[in-house]
Amino acid sequence: MTPYEEELSKLQTSLNRSASAELTKLKSAIAGASQFSLIAVGSGGSFTVASLLCSLHEAYTGRVSRSITPLELICNPTLAATSPIFIISAEGKNPDILEALKRAREHSSRAVHVITNRHTSPLMELAATLNDVTSHVFELSDKDGYLATNSLILDASLVARAFSELDRQKPASLDLQSIHYSGQPLDKFLYTAKEFVTKTANKRGLIIVFSPKLRPIAEDLESKFSESALLFSQLADFRSFAHGRHLWLTERTQDCALLVLTEPSTEALWLDMKPQIPDAVPIFTIPMPGSTPNDLIAGLVAGMHLVSRIANEAKRNIAKPNVSPLGRQLYYAELSSLIPPPQETGIRGEQSKYEVLGAHWPSPRSSGKIRRALEEIEQEFSTRDFRAIVFDYDGTLCSSNKVDLPPGPEILQHLSRITKAGMIVGIASGRGDSVRDHLRDTVDEELWPMFRLALYNGGWIGALSDEIQRVTELSEFLIHARRIVLNLRSQGVPISRIRANAPHQLSIRFENGVSADNMWFVIADALKQAGLESGTILKSKHSVDILSRGVSKSHIVAHIVQTHRMDPYEVVTMGDLGAWPGNDSSLLQHRFSLSVDLPSRRIDRGWKLAPRYKRDLDATLWYLDRLKLNNDQTFRFDFLENDVERR
Repeated sequence: MTPYEEELSKLQTSLNRSASAELTKLKSAIAGASQFSLIAVGSGGSFTVASLLCSLHEAYTGRVSRSITPLELICNPTLAATSPIFIISAEGKNPDILEALKRAREHSSRAVHVITNRHTSPLMELAATLNDVTSHVFELSDKDGYLATNSLILDASLVARAFSELDRQKPASLDLQSIHYSGQPLDKFLYTAKEFVTKTANKRGLIIVFSPKLRPIAEDLESKFSESALLFSQLADFRSFAHGRHLWLTERTQDCALLVLTEPSTEALWLDMKPQIPDAVPIFTIPMPGSTPNDLIAGLVAGMHLVSRIANEAKRNIAKPNVSPLGRQLYYAELSSLIPPPQETGIRGEQSKYEVLGAHWPSPRSSGKIRRALEEIEQEFSTRDFRAIVFDYDGTLCSSNKVDLPPGPEILQHLSRITKAGMIVGIASGRGDSVRDHLRDTVDEELWPMFRLALYNGGWIGALSDEIQRVTELSEFLIHARRIVLNLRSQGVPISRIRANAPHQLSIRFENGVSADNMWFVIADALKQAGLESGTILKSKHSVDILSRGVSKSHIVAHIVQTHRMDPYEVVTMGDLGAWPGNDSSLLQHRFSLSVDLPSRRIDRGWKLAPRYKRDLDATLWYLDRLKLNNDQTFRFDFLENDVERR
């Protein structure tokens, strides 16, 4: 066997490895992205996996998604600003994918997932140093040759299996001996391509015409033919081919061959087109029975074997080609220095305030009133001394994508710096014991007296050292609300958990991937129909909370003012969801308040002054890096001095 054939002989082992792999975390990641369009990033064979991921995501969720190269993300990292991003790399060492991951996190992508086949690699080392990066490692013992084979099939079949299982389908085990193409096993089917292989090996180019549902297969074929310099290849779906690309068949007949990928929805289209093809053009058709996850994997396997047959006919070793110094120099280019990061345009803080007020692009945004309010609030923050700062927890001090984790080392270092200098730190959260326990585990006990907590959205307020008082009885309002929510769940509303924190609130979590934004309307509408107040219903990025009357995060400000005898204007508040019904809306109604994501709708407070591309934890760190300690147990923010990011 040739080296490439040796790699193909191990595909069944890779499929077996995929069938037995633990997929809970990967399925959770895919489910969590189900309400969004997603971006998948890859090069070479990993681009095929990225394309497969996006194709299946579109097929199952209807969310238009996009597979891109690392360079596309490097040049425009805002592509991932509002979409979950999946970065795919078998070995995790190519410089393009490393720079893409770095740029994505610098621009605060909503969620970043890395799919790789090596526990130890430069990519994994980088991922370990970044916030909000989840790694999915599926180890592959044998290394691929020049072209991706087993790593591609392993990762592609893992993704395919994840979608099948999430759709409550039991995926059929992929046994290469049982896969049939037009009713024939793979070897016999490929034997029918013998004449096509012989003629095509002597051609210069190959046109791959495909059904849009089979795009991942077509893209993998183009990748393999092009990267091995076996054939110059171009891709076109059936109708794109009809708009001019057909000239290759009539004007360059002797130069090209035609490979057709079809499935039932395009079969009649191909049969109508086929008689028009000149007789001198070699044609081979791979007819797939459908575009299910298993069909796509079967098509990838057939494509790899067809490439192998053509390479053998051309007497080319595509598993181990001679890579020139030119190729190595191109591959190891210093991307971080050669491609500058994109610069923020406009006035920092202005765009997010316009958008929360409904003035999205292309609405005109030239209000002098907004500009004057921004300049005033920046000036006040830079000249006023403060004695206390109150933070939201999830999405502000901790990642909004990874709940139930304590603050990271950078945040803890800032909190320690502030409290050691004699300032008070308040923390307000919709959660309870877990927040207190995280802080007790990570904050030096000698600093506990400087912390004040507002848990259950301000239903309980106390010191970090205090024990939370337990109450078992719900108010009549919450009892009625819980009955309504339980009824919604019995009707099929995707509610995963209803937690009562008597007497303060009901916290409602949803199945993974279900948008809390959308579910807020479902819950609010049900309560309104029952005659209950919808104003007591708030949302975070992961839950909807129904609060008892009088419960509010903002009460912690009054508590700090009274306990420590300070002026209310000596307190700063910070949160991520500042516009109602966001659960930080009351916290960001304070005069001196800062948003790390969604600002308040008031123009005199609750501004997001951090750069547009920084959000959540990244925006918090941006603010804290500009928090300057004075010598009198006060601090101020330095937003204006040496501010090159403002314009």
